[in-house]
Amino acid sequence: MTNVIITGSKGQMGRMLAACAPRHSELRVTGQIDQGDDLRQVIESGDVVVDFSFHTATPAIAALCAEHKKALVIGTTGHSKEDQTLITQHSSRIPMVLSSNFSTGVNALFWLTRKAAEILGPGFDLEIVEMHHRLKRDAPSGTARTLAGILAQVRRQQVEQVLRHGRAGIVGPRMAEEIGMHSLRGGDVVGDHTVIFAGLGERVELTHKASSRETFANGALRAAQWVVRQPPGLYDMQDVLGLR
Repeated sequence: MTNVIITGSKGQMGRMLAACAPRHSELRVTGQIDQGDDLRQVIESGDVVVDFSFHTATPAIAALCAEHKKALVIGTTGHSKEDQTLITQHSSRIPMVLSSNFSTGVNALFWLTRKAAEILGPGFDLEIVEMHHRLKRDAPSGTARTLAGILAQVRRQQVEQVLRHGRAGIVGPRMAEEIGMHSLRGGDVVGDHTVIFAGLGERVELTHKASSRETFANGALRAAQWVVRQPPGLYDMQDVLGLR
């Protein structure tokens, strides 16, 4: 039995994790905390912490998990580079899964995006379009940033140098090295992501659409069960699913 502590338990994902956990007979939720609660009060009751709180809280959560030798699954997004460094440094002491998206389908999209970029080559223009609900705080989404990173890596580019966030005015012809990024917000959209490979005379589009947060919650719980059996290190959902 793997004992799980949920941080951000009153948020949309926290509530969904708690609702899905009983379907995983090998897991047991032993702690749920949210803003104003003290993780120290419950951390010894768990084997792994699943963090869907807020990006500013994650560095302290990671430090406390490392102090108490607890595995960590991180689903929060929007971390700065500095915070990412603070978080991931603890992976030398504990096993940690850090993923922008825990959906099995989205991780298949990551894999397919890499393969398509390798097969199609540099002759195709790259654009990413993502849409989320009106309450989402960060843009672009963590999943969209991961997709951009995959494309840039295949083309041996620095992603920060080639991203183009939207277009307005007389911007001139599109540069071949650009990776376009477009964030849409509205309604209650759970999460849509499309990667467009636009060539001359043809276009390839890879799309994933999430209709329920259950897919993310079940993936995070799967990661929680997996990570407690791993040695210290930094992992992502591709590792959990065996897609490396």
